[in-house]
Amino acid sequence: MIRRLALLLMAFPALAHSQGSAGDYARADSFGQRFSGKVLNERLTLNWLKGGKAWYVRQLSAGKSEFVLVDAAAGKKTLAFDHRAVALALSKAAGRPVDPTQLPPKASFSDDGSTVTFTLDDAYQVNLKTFEVRKGRDPVVGGLKAYAPEEVPESGGGGDQTSITFRNDSAEPLKIHWIQDDGVLREYQTLQPGKEWSIQTWVTHYWCVTRLDGTKLATYKPDRNGSTAFLDGKRVSFTPARQRPQNESPDGKWRITFTDNQANLFDVAAKDRKQLTTSGSAANAFRGPVAWSPDSKTVAFYQVEPEEAHPLNIVFTTPMDQFQPRLTTRQYLKPGDKVAKPVLFIYRVGEAAPVRVDTALYSNPFDLDGERWLDNERFVFRYNQRGHQAMTLIQVSPMGEAKPLIQETSKTFIDWTAKSFYRILEGGKQAIWQSERSGWSHLYLFDLMTGGSKPITQGNWVMRAVDRVDEDKKQIWFQASGLDGDQDPYNVHFCRVNFDGTGFTRLTEGNGNHRVSYSPDESFLLDSYSRPDMAPVHEVRSAKTGKKVVDLEIADSSELITAGFQIPRVFSAKGRDGKTDIWGHVYLPTNFDPANSYPVVEDIYAGPHSSHVPKNFHTNAGGMQMAELGFIVVRIDGMGTSNRSKAFHDVCYQNIVDAGFPDRILWMKSVAREIPQMDLTRVGIYGTSAGGQNTLHALLTQGDFYKVGVADCGCYDNRMDKIWWNEQWMGVVGPHYEAQSGRTLAKNLRGKLLLLLGEADTNVDPASTYQVIDALIKADKDFDFVTIPNVGHGAVGHPYGKRKQRDFLVKNLLGVEPRWK
Repeated sequence: MIRRLALLLMAFPALAHSQGSAGDYARADSFGQRFSGKVLNERLTLNWLKGGKAWYVRQLSAGKSEFVLVDAAAGKKTLAFDHRAVALALSKAAGRPVDPTQLPPKASFSDDGSTVTFTLDDAYQVNLKTFEVRKGRDPVVGGLKAYAPEEVPESGGGGDQTSITFRNDSAEPLKIHWIQDDGVLREYQTLQPGKEWSIQTWVTHYWCVTRLDGTKLATYKPDRNGSTAFLDGKRVSFTPARQRPQNESPDGKWRITFTDNQANLFDVAAKDRKQLTTSGSAANAFRGPVAWSPDSKTVAFYQVEPEEAHPLNIVFTTPMDQFQPRLTTRQYLKPGDKVAKPVLFIYRVGEAAPVRVDTALYSNPFDLDGERWLDNERFVFRYNQRGHQAMTLIQVSPMGEAKPLIQETSKTFIDWTAKSFYRILEGGKQAIWQSERSGWSHLYLFDLMTGGSKPITQGNWVMRAVDRVDEDKKQIWFQASGLDGDQDPYNVHFCRVNFDGTGFTRLTEGNGNHRVSYSPDESFLLDSYSRPDMAPVHEVRSAKTGKKVVDLEIADSSELITAGFQIPRVFSAKGRDGKTDIWGHVYLPTNFDPANSYPVVEDIYAGPHSSHVPKNFHTNAGGMQMAELGFIVVRIDGMGTSNRSKAFHDVCYQNIVDAGFPDRILWMKSVAREIPQMDLTRVGIYGTSAGGQNTLHALLTQGDFYKVGVADCGCYDNRMDKIWWNEQWMGVVGPHYEAQSGRTLAKNLRGKLLLLLGEADTNVDPASTYQVIDALIKADKDFDFVTIPNVGHGAVGHPYGKRKQRDFLVKNLLGVEPRWK
């Protein structure tokens, strides 16, 4: 073994220390644990009181903290109370020592700030003027609203990060569950009587409380302020108010029903049904959605040719619940498949039959949405044309006459999945509409009566997302990036603007990526911003003027650095056009030695639906763990990804194979001049899903640069993947699909390739991987392949898949046997 290692070190002379060793693997596996909790005040929760006041807990050192009171209206902060006096009072009341720097961080203040309640063995309320202590709690006032279990749906994604606290005021143990996206309960905690439990979560996540036997008691939705749910052990009753069926007229007299593929008018009082149509069939049936005009005189519905049946067949070769293989099938449309084709019908009560609305304005739909009546004379819907080069807001009269209100076109694509916000304002005379017609994502105000429009936001920057539309004040609260020439153009800032484009106000300004949460009255906001190379900064700002009113904390990462953490290095370099800045960052191993040379590994995901390089400060990432094995790992957003100009994004149009590689390669060459330890003769790449496709294409089209790749669960032919994602960027199916297919390009393979596959992948058809394997075999190419039974999308999420990924890169880039000792 020693002789073999010596020979390997001669072949790779830069391997002067333990790259790819068992110790490196151990460091990679323990990375998150080693650096967790070593940044003081990395996260800060501001708990709002009345009068523009709030409090938070400031970390002093590991396990030590103090409470700070903020008076946002006065622009100042102070210690919330005399910590020694409070600790002494609690010590006497509880009969045990209490450290003034280790008070329970989860506390509750009275609205006027005169008392604070801590939980030790029991609840203790301290008067902050007299320091008298009263055991027990005040009767619960406020707290999070308890919903009946039947009222709250499954959790949704996104939203502001927050916290939620559960306090068990009942006499029995209770269980706390997160309601997953699929509605299934995931148990997190068993809470004993008199105890509290807190967890970081999101405002769009819901939590369910049950008895030990599983009886559901109540559901809670977190708020932005990290509030408490007080649990009394009782089941919240639910008596649903009568909901008018969607197919029933507002006056309750009529309903549209569908039987035997036909549309009918049902008289509710007379219980009489009148058939309205005769042309319906199984291949072209009448159906909803149904939309009634406010006066109940006119109704809209559809006749629809259904989408074609396209089954995705998944074989579980070794199912966990039986010995024999099992086949599962699900509907899965792919590019080029026939989608549903709806035709709108308008029916006026009292007429003999509905009117078919001419399809000239919506003849080739990928999707129709937003059906609603603006008033009794105007029905509207939005038409998204197949191929995604046209989007139209269409108005229809009760007589069935259609006309366009807003028309959006593009020679490439309209990013309908992420940049198609619109809102029709109250009264139906104006609409806010997102567009990239100027070359940048912005908002426009349309006059729906005249067809005129004017920009609300404008400039060479990106309107990223609309947070809120205030119709009373005629204001839009939104997120933006690229506002500052001296900042990373992906940094998100928060802004406000009037409907007419005046009053543009920046609510954040620091050089970083921002996250905000607002005070209950929305007068102030907590702004926390950071960068990959800068720990978070927390401050309170005026939500009216955007001015900073008080500094709170700057996170302290000194312990993290002392522990050996390598701060990511952020770089920008010119792309293929010699003008555009390409941004990314570098992860170095924690035992980085400037005297050594390191292979470079790119962690890639170039899906055009977003940008993907993290912009917040973070102390754990897959790329950081990978670097521990003896690599320098890079992450880059090349051309063809989103959140820059339209021209930047358009590089991906009918050109997924590009993946920004010309920009990525130039970026690495530029950064290597700053970090000469980067050995660009040994470059590897890995990715999952779209990143798997990118990885394969790197070896098939850029094999002179990328030498080793691990492609996981990729869509290697865009005709084999889900319709909505692929037609969005590749357009209608044509020769370019075949030209960019991994099957077509397989003959060009250079370098070392490992294909990973989760056998039960329902996100990307597993057959796509097998088709590439077939082409590689026919081209007599050497490659490795591992499939993992009972694993879905992302084989590297399985420990075996993760090990195979690491081992392949170590063996082929470092030239050593993985985990050598």
